[in-house]
This record gives sequence, C-alpha cells and structure tokens, in this order.
Amino acid sequence: MKEDLQTDVLIVGAGPVGLTLAMDLASRGVKVVIAEIRRYAEPPNVKCNHVAARTMEQFRRLGVAQKVRSAGLPPGHPNDVVFRTSVTGAELTRIPIPCRRDRYTATEGPDAWWPTPEPPHRINQIFLEPILLEHTAALPGVTLLNRTRVTGFMQQPDGVEAIALDLENGSQRRITARYLVGCDGGSSTVRKQIGAKLEGTAVIQRVQSTYIRAPQLAAMIPGKPAWCYYSVNPRRCGTMFTIDDGQTWLVHNHLNPDEPEFDSVDRDWSIRQIIGVGPQFQYEVISKEDWVGRRLVANRFRDRNLFLAGDAAHLWVPYAGYGMNAGISDAINLSWLLAARLQGWADEAILDAYEAERQPITEQVSQFAMEHAAKMIKARRAVPHNIEEASAEGDAVRADVGREAYDLNVQQFCCAGLNFGYYYNGSPILAEDKHESPPAYSMGSFTESTVPGCRAPHFWLADGRSLYDAFGPAYTLLRFDPGIDVAPLLAAAQARKMPLAVLDVQATAIPPAYRHKLVLCRCDQHVAWRGDVVPQDAATLVELLRGAGSSSPRPDPESSQSKWHQ
Repeated sequence: MKEDLQTDVLIVGAGPVGLTLAMDLASRGVKVVIAEIRRYAEPPNVKCNHVAARTMEQFRRLGVAQKVRSAGLPPGHPNDVVFRTSVTGAELTRIPIPCRRDRYTATEGPDAWWPTPEPPHRINQIFLEPILLEHTAALPGVTLLNRTRVTGFMQQPDGVEAIALDLENGSQRRITARYLVGCDGGSSTVRKQIGAKLEGTAVIQRVQSTYIRAPQLAAMIPGKPAWCYYSVNPRRCGTMFTIDDGQTWLVHNHLNPDEPEFDSVDRDWSIRQIIGVGPQFQYEVISKEDWVGRRLVANRFRDRNLFLAGDAAHLWVPYAGYGMNAGISDAINLSWLLAARLQGWADEAILDAYEAERQPITEQVSQFAMEHAAKMIKARRAVPHNIEEASAEGDAVRADVGREAYDLNVQQFCCAGLNFGYYYNGSPILAEDKHESPPAYSMGSFTESTVPGCRAPHFWLADGRSLYDAFGPAYTLLRFDPGIDVAPLLAAAQARKMPLAVLDVQATAIPPAYRHKLVLCRCDQHVAWRGDVVPQDAATLVELLRGAGSSSPRPDPESSQSKWHQ
C-alpha cells in the first residue's frame, strides 16, 4: 500500500472537464488530487473541435485563454463552415467565421457581434487538452496521479475514502477527500458505482469517423479554405474538419438509419465519396474514432459527497460543440459551490444548487441538439439526385440546397443562444423575480436579461476592463447609482464571512437590460438578485445566497450509512 493522501476534492478523470474543475478549485485555494488512467501528456482522442465563448470567458478568468487561443489552426486560417457537393466539389453555401487573428476585431458575419470579451475559438482537443494539462499540473495545491484508477470508494458523513490502483506496479493507496467528482466520461465508473442511471434516447445516429493524414488534400480543395467542410451528395453525406495546417483531417461519415453498424458501409469508399476523390488519392488512417450520437442525461448528478460532471452526467449529439463545453460549464458551476462550503462561509445546502441548476440545463441543451440532429438526418436523406449536374437545373438545385443548409446550420455554428441565453430557474440560491421570467432562447438567438438566473450581460468598463474582470471570487454587487446605501448588505455578508465585493459601475455604454440600480452577480457570471434598494432584511438575502435559506430536503440518514462501492 502506498502512502495515504488527503485532499479537499478528489477528481476522477483529467480530460478538459476535470482539468478545468481543478484549475478553478486551485484558484480558490482548494487542495485537489486528480486520478487519471492515462500517462502524463498521453494524446487524447480527436474529439471536440470547438471552444465556446462561455468557456473562453472562464478560461480568461483562469489565466489560460490566450494560451488556448494561440494554438490550433494557423492565425490566418479561415474558421468558415462550407457546404459542398463533396469536399473538392462545387460550393453550395458558406458560413463565415473569423480566423483567430481577426477574432477580436472582425465586425462582419453571423457571430462577429457577440457581446463577450472572449469570442469562441476553433481548436481540436488534441491541442487544447495539453495546454490545460500543463497549466493545471503546475498549479500549487494540485496533485496529478497518472496511470491511476479509482477502484472503489466509501462515503462518510464528512467525506469520501477512495482506493486508487497504480496501473504500472499494481500497488494501492488510500485517498481521503471531503468531496469526490466523477469526470470520467460516458462510461463513468463513478456514475455506475453510485447507481445513477442515464435516461433518454440511446441511439440517435452512428458516425463512422476516421482521423487521416493527407498532406496533398489542401491543394486539391477549390476556393477559400475552411475549418469545416460538409459534403452533400446522393452517395454519401459527411463532415470533414481541418485539424492543423493541412496535414491531418477528421472525416465523419454519417450513417443512415438503415446502416446499424459502423462497418455497414465500406470506410475507404465512404471517405472517397465524401472528399470527392478517386482510387489514386493516397491517405493514411491515423485512427478510427467511431461514435454514437445519443441524448442521455443522468437521473441524478449527486450522491451526498459525490458529484458527476461532463460526459459522466450527460451525453448527446455534439451539435453546436456543446458536449465538452457543457461539461466545462458543469465544472465552473460546481467549483465555486464546493469552494464556498470548504471555505466555511456557505451552508452545506449550497451544494443542492448544482443539480438543481445543471440538470435542467443539460435537458434543455440535449433537446436542442437532438432536434437539430433529426433535421440533419432528414436533410441527408433528401439530397436531390441531380445536385452535381452541370446544367441550369443543377445550378438551381444547388442554390436551393445551399440556402436551406445555411438557414439550418448557422444557428449551430453561431450559437449565441446556447452561449448566452440559457438560465438557471428554481435554484435554491437565486432570489426569484416574481414579476418577470427569464426570456426564452433558441440555439442561435437570445435576449439579454438581468432576471436572476440569467447571465449578467457583458459590457466594457470605463477603465478598459471587461465587466467580468472586475468580479470578485464569490459575489459582486453592481451599483449603478453610487448614492444608494449598501452598508446593511455588506454588514450582513461580513457577519457571515460571505465574500461580497461592490463595483460602482463606470462605463460609456451599459446594456439596456440593466434596468435596476443594484444587480448582484455570482462569480460564474449569473445574476443572483437585483433591485433598486437593499432589502430591508438584508440578512435574509445573505442567508439565501450562502445556501442557508434553502428548503431542499436533506439526504435520508439511513442512506448515509457507509458502504463500499466497487
């Protein structure tokens, strides 16, 4: 048995979700141990290709945004999404997306207007994850255990005792933690051990996915380069992503409903039909990355001292890139709640907010993704037979298909709604506005709002900082009228040692959604309360914010009896 370890939080899994959770916890002074079955810096699978704006906002706060933005495609490589009859065929339509060189300055295009200090960034996980890993491993208070598998755990009222197996030499060690978070993916051992169930649609579509090396391909593609290529023809519909500077590519072959197995169609033939090349074209298969699109959400995200995040808690078709990004939102939501409790200023019931907030959001997002997947499947089955015909009729067909493809897909590649429109509702730590509900949103559109639960609309302060740069570590009170007396609220917060910063807003342009003189924001950028004066009973509001005002039921004492999960 190796030497025992003690920590505040044990994270199982060092993918982007687990690493982000560790970064955020460490920034709050929380001790973290991460158990990961892979070797240090072992390359991840070629999965996620996109970091959402909301994720980049958090990476900015954690000091890693510029490292991430400086990696991936070359600075001037267009991030466009283009639809063609094949990758090398006729262009049907194009969704323009700025390259990373122009990302902060571009003003034209369907996502250049976004109200954020950190627009999205196109980068594959094979470049993203090493950046997060190197950054996290260097942080004080973080212990990374590679080639380590958590084989079992036992919960106590005040923590978790886990057994970790060293996969290199077979030795074991005991790790005791106040909390354990399973960030161990879709086949999560942690989820299975606590008996949480994935519910929803097990199979929406199957995708025969292949990571290839073909350095000659870039020169064969006509017109302006792109980040993503959709191939639309009667033989084979698919998607191809540019991974680097034109050496490697990820090709998705979207199988039809009557093709139930990954090998239902010839892989090589499908790749050639998607790209639009003959048998003379040479390429190398680096790896097979086949995957199943699902819509599954765990029936619970928590068991007392144990939590689930990322793919361990939800799986869905990754339209709009909201697979990994949703998991990172889980991590950001959970991190400050855990830290609040570990720092001693919050009640244990503040942790009830995690499942109350994140589970409904994952249901919403997964429904958006599933509905979009259904529309895409329908479109692929209805490709006109003469779409490649060199005639006036063929020209008309291509124009029609191009318009339909643009209208359907601009919302997923420029998904402002999923980034900025989602809101938390019914949370035990939000002061509900009984007179106004959060505005509805779609995948592509949203309405800015300061209704509690919504993302605080972004604006730039007079000193050039982003509003979010000025947020404190827990709660920040935005005061738009410096004459308002907020001393009672500050005194109530201080009495409970709840961190509360006051920001007297000075800005040249403030979004009209800020109709109230006081808006209280959480560190994860969601509004918690708003008003024109401090409530008469400020202490009651503080109790709500620190979780002590929650009426959520506590666990049944009988369910808290210790037992090993293996």
